[in-house]
Amino acid sequence: MKFIAGPCVIESAELLDEVAARLVAINRRLGTDILFKASFDKANRTSIRSFRGPGLERGLAMLASVKERWGLSLLTDIHEPWQAEAVGQVVDVLQIPAFLCRQTDLLTAAARTGKTVNIKKGQFLAGEDMRYPYEKAMEAGAREVWLTERGNSFGYHNLVVDFRNIPDMKQFAPTVIMDCTHSVQRPGADGGKTGGNREFVPAMAYAAKAFGADGFFFEVHPDPDKALSDGPNMLPLDALEGVIEQLLR
Repeated sequence: MKFIAGPCVIESAELLDEVAARLVAINRRLGTDILFKASFDKANRTSIRSFRGPGLERGLAMLASVKERWGLSLLTDIHEPWQAEAVGQVVDVLQIPAFLCRQTDLLTAAARTGKTVNIKKGQFLAGEDMRYPYEKAMEAGAREVWLTERGNSFGYHNLVVDFRNIPDMKQFAPTVIMDCTHSVQRPGADGGKTGGNREFVPAMAYAAKAFGADGFFFEVHPDPDKALSDGPNMLPLDALEGVIEQLLR
């Protein structure tokens, strides 16, 4: 069972260390191997005034420090093909954002690093349609390709999760992840930024397990209400261990 967790965006070195220390403690207690996730740039924020992160060069240096200091495997997302090579030298898994999951040049650039590629299912696609992004990345040389369910958008500031997408994608992809936090977003519903219902995050995880998910993605923060991105849908860091423990049962 795979677990991915970390803050939405790199806010500071202190935040990264606080989250990393907690993940290491959980790994030690529960025997898990949680991948550390944080974004160096949030290129698809709702508003041009929203915080985006430290950028590629500084962000990768901060992620490399997390790996060196805490021994955690890393996952981060890329938005443009030219970012893939540099990111692939630092992280273990390159993630393709949902809005960009059909961008052939982005997928193939990530795959050519030889690293694992995690492709988030577009909010506009059925699970079975993810066969084609999966094939693009595999044929371009990815070590392994994961697919991640994160809900479907029908407008009106909401997402709907059809958990049948998980077994649909498992027909051709060996590893399907449930994004338990982005799936409770309320896109654009909070006055120029995304809202969310974090109280439903554990239920998203438990339901996904029932449908056969191989892994679980959680954005976490010590104080989500003060987070600089995606706070309303992030799981409080203190709650992560209990949810993982329940999933392991």
